Amino acid sequence: MSHRARWGAVFLAPVLTVALGATPAHTARAAAEPAYERVLNGTFDTVKSPWWSSANSPSAVSLGRLCADVPAGTVNPWDSMIGQNDIPLEAGRPYTLRFTASATRDVSIRAVVQLPAAPATLNKTVAVTTAPKSFQFTGTSTTAGLHAQLQFQQGGATQPFTLCLDDVSLTGGAIAPGGGRDFGSPVRTNQYGYAVHGPKKASIVNSSTKPVRWRLLDASGAAVKTGRTEVQGTDTASGDHVHIADFSSVRKAGTGYTLAVGDASSYPFAIADNPYSPLRKDALDYFYAVRSGTPIEARYAGDAYARPAGHLGVAPNKGDTDVPCLPGTCDYSLDVQGGWYDAGDQGKYVVNGALAVWQLMDSYERSRGQGDTAGLRDGLLSIPENDNGIPDVLDESRWETEFLLKTQVPAGEPLAGMVHHKIHDLAWTALPTQPEKDSQPRYLHPPSTAATLNLAAAGAQCARVWARYDAAFARTCLTAAKTAWKAALARPDVYAPSSSSVGGGAYADTDVTDEFSWAATELYATTHDRAYLSRIDTRITSAGFSWRDTGALADLTVVRLPSRFPAPMVAAARKRVLAVADGFVRDQRAQGYPNPSLPAGGVYVWGSNSVTANNALVIATAYDITHRDVYRGAVLESLDYLFGRNALNQSFVTGYGTQASHNQHNRIWANQIDPKLPTPPPGSLAGGPDSALQDPVAQQNLVGCAPATCYIDDIYSYSTNEIAINWNSALAWVAGFTADSAR
Repeated sequence: MSHRARWGAVFLAPVLTVALGATPAHTARAAAEPAYERVLNGTFDTVKSPWWSSANSPSAVSLGRLCADVPAGTVNPWDSMIGQNDIPLEAGRPYTLRFTASATRDVSIRAVVQLPAAPATLNKTVAVTTAPKSFQFTGTSTTAGLHAQLQFQQGGATQPFTLCLDDVSLTGGAIAPGGGRDFGSPVRTNQYGYAVHGPKKASIVNSSTKPVRWRLLDASGAAVKTGRTEVQGTDTASGDHVHIADFSSVRKAGTGYTLAVGDASSYPFAIADNPYSPLRKDALDYFYAVRSGTPIEARYAGDAYARPAGHLGVAPNKGDTDVPCLPGTCDYSLDVQGGWYDAGDQGKYVVNGALAVWQLMDSYERSRGQGDTAGLRDGLLSIPENDNGIPDVLDESRWETEFLLKTQVPAGEPLAGMVHHKIHDLAWTALPTQPEKDSQPRYLHPPSTAATLNLAAAGAQCARVWARYDAAFARTCLTAAKTAWKAALARPDVYAPSSSSVGGGAYADTDVTDEFSWAATELYATTHDRAYLSRIDTRITSAGFSWRDTGALADLTVVRLPSRFPAPMVAAARKRVLAVADGFVRDQRAQGYPNPSLPAGGVYVWGSNSVTANNALVIATAYDITHRDVYRGAVLESLDYLFGRNALNQSFVTGYGTQASHNQHNRIWANQIDPKLPTPPPGSLAGGPDSALQDPVAQQNLVGCAPATCYIDDIYSYSTNEIAINWNSALAWVAGFTADSAR
């Protein structure tokens, strides 16, 4: 999520060879190439993004130009730069760079286009004057890549000046932006595995309006089952004409199965009695790997994922042990070490953390209520606390809960009892940055009503589930929850800023009626204090829930704990949960690919896969209420979607499936950038399609994508390929349900 320079000194071999005075033959060849634009926002009409400049050269848009203040006293040209990242280039293709430049005095700058470690060069020195002047160069890329960098280097000046750029363009290549994508076989299956006792279906892209023949093959290639497809029709979100093959009657466990239609075959998959038992563990082990403030030990996480403790104040860390507020917002510091790193950055956010904690603790309460002992097991996870007589899922949730407790404003302060919205770095760090090497100062951001109510909800739930294991910790949680509730009542409209945030996400929320209702539900469930009942006034709807919209969690808690609520309230909540679950099942069946989320207007949001998992949680809750197989089957098919039965033929979970996401946006596990680093650990859920294309990699490479295909497994595509704790908590919850419900 950073716009900083990733690399950029001229000694990193650039990609284009340049001829300023091109020969007639070269000119004719260049003229024959299509003028595909590779630069974003080269006219600077209103905004700067996605351009960046060096920290010593602040820049801004002025009169439709991008202008940077260049300091004196630097040594190398690359000591001051303006640039843009993530420009795709094709090998052997010519590209033409055009731009207009002026400066407050006559200077020389360099125009450079380069990929990391590429052998060829576009590196041209140009004379810039006080009058705007246009420049044009053409060269040929010797290598291909999605992450070329366009730089204007102006360091080495003896006097300061201001450089202004306009009309920057880089055109060329044979493939139009967004083109050239290949999703592989038209036969799309769950690439990981199907449950022996569960639905087994595939989605096939086929233009025929009549059923076509399919064959299920075992590992030896022998046909196990044959049949004909059902014509589903055009899938609106993908534009694919889809058929469905149903081989649910096959109940022989095995590996290496494939489904064939004509000459096309799916990726191999397994059929197993309980395929999702390993996923439950991996999806929960993810949280140990993102712990802050403690060493990640090889004996638990494996050698590849072991690392020193981050943010403990050990140089170069400023640390989380004594974090001040943003200047001008308070005059104290807090020890907020611990917790989980939220997502691709190393910030920690109360509203995300509380939802993730709720899902982990709810999975525990579900297991208790349903009598599923596996979810209650000590020793389930690879964590230091796996032999203490306490269910591991609670041990892991405690690591984050203790952090949440630390974010509460202390007694005696003007906002005592409220909760700081978040803590993160002052500025974006580069990819990759290991936590222990983060040198950025970190700040507490001002308290918010939303964060305060999130702590009230999570603290009340904590008190309830920990009462049998650690009474003192349970009392601490409840005291914090009650204090937060009173503080929120006193200040019901303290909202987090909605403006864009640097160094971390904004997580703005200006409607906290849902948080009040959720917190009241959890507090009543724990205390039976009827004063909270009147504040339980939200209802689950087809909108589901997320970190911003938590009202549905009230109904989900009521039906999870029916003995703790008045019978009429339980009956009404059950009716609503079933109605919403039925709608999600209908949405799943209406599509060519089994997604229980049917986005309004076809708009896939940032983190769309978490919507899929959260909706599956609602469906699973309906199964717990009724034990109707239709709900369990819909949950299993939701996992089919996440594991490859989708328009991209892509498993979104690291380590699960042949074509599985493994370049998720994250500063710790950045194998795509540095092969010495690992990929994200198995069980990490990628964000998924985001039709708004909210990062430069998506904007460059997914132009014109059908909404369900607006995804790219690239570490720099933070809007489609980030990972986050509240996405993995949803996956872990659903994996636990499917593992427990296997039969």
